Amino acid sequence: MMTSETFDAIDWQGNPVNCAACGHRMLLGAGKCSLGHACMADRYAKRIERFFNWNPAMANAGLSHPYFEVRAIAARHADMFHLTALLDDPDETVRWSAAQRLPTRYLQQLAFDPHREVRIRVALRLEPGRLAMMLRDPDYYVRCMVARRLPLALLPRLRDDQEPQVRIEVARRLEAGALLAMVRDPDAAVRRVVAQRLPQSLLPLLLTDSDWQVRYEVALRADRDGLERLLIDEDEAVREAARSRYDGADREHAGRN
Repeated sequence: MMTSETFDAIDWQGNPVNCAACGHRMLLGAGKCSLGHACMADRYAKRIERFFNWNPAMANAGLSHPYFEVRAIAARHADMFHLTALLDDPDETVRWSAAQRLPTRYLQQLAFDPHREVRIRVALRLEPGRLAMMLRDPDYYVRCMVARRLPLALLPRLRDDQEPQVRIEVARRLEAGALLAMVRDPDAAVRRVVAQRLPQSLLPLLLTDSDWQVRYEVALRADRDGLERLLIDEDEAVREAARSRYDGADREHAGRN
């Protein structure tokens, strides 16, 4: 049984929805809309969404509606070739909705959109080879998304980004040679990721790191020589991690003999 939300049906201008004056009133008798449940005239997004779910053929006409929620929701259902007109829409929600469905060749136009949410969606969908244009985006989270998808050959360009979270994303992907340059990163959280991914042969570079959490990560992966040095580390957690692996290596060695 169809139910309606408990609050009144109000249009985007704050007036009660009037089915008798609605241009789509013929749909009411056909069961294609419902006051307070599925209605394009309503200001409530869920009701607008239901309307277009029931009437997807009307989405193209909805792209020019004065209410941004109608345009944004209609964009999810409209024919693809109608969406390019929304790239210059004054509302970021509409531009974002269009960006989710447009072919990637159109997304470059939104790479410098004034709203971060739009640029985030672009960074998630743009072809990786075209992401270089977003390397200097003013928003750190946009750059994080870029770092996750940027071709490896271009990734070192973000290695010195001012935001640690961006550098963490870089450290999670860089290959060993390029990752080596991050062992002296000023942020311990970045160096922890480096310690997790650096080849074992290069871990001695982090044995004397100033942060115990970095040395702890080293203790979880270091070879026997590295573990011997960490057995006398100033931090108890590091010593215990090193001792556990050192003793395990001893038992394994004894078992083979």
